[in-house]
Amino acid sequence: MNGLSHIDSAGTARMVDVGGKAETHRVAIARGTIRMNSATLQAVRDGNGPKGDVLGPARIAGIMAAKKTGDLIPLCHPLALDAVNIDFAFTDHGVECTATASLTGRTGVEMEAMTAVSIALLTVYDMAKALDKGMVIEGVRLIEKRGGKSGLWRAEGA
Repeated sequence: MNGLSHIDSAGTARMVDVGGKAETHRVAIARGTIRMNSATLQAVRDGNGPKGDVLGPARIAGIMAAKKTGDLIPLCHPLALDAVNIDFAFTDHGVECTATASLTGRTGVEMEAMTAVSIALLTVYDMAKALDKGMVIEGVRLIEKRGGKSGLWRAEGA
């Protein structure tokens, strides 16, 4: 065994059996940013981009994406999420997105939180690309996870 939970002793990909694990409350927080030029940032702030409000549709897209993570990423379990929250904050050069996913279950929600951030930021790009095709999505990562056997984990410097 190579220590990877999704690979069996023969090196074959497998879905991890979580049936014997205890149900615990689990939370994951992910974050990422999209950099854009100042005119695009102002349009996003004002809600007057070419396609109208940018952050409302991006929030909904992020929530929908978290709910579909098991369909998008091979070997991820389809999860009955208790909640997904998407928050945006303006920075000097763009928009920061933070997603929090939670459930009571047998497996974590890290992938759901990171998927939510990724799709929310891609939606920001789609909604504002007529103004700035050079926007850059970056730094999508797990910030914190709670619950399960490993307990609390926080990214260094987060």
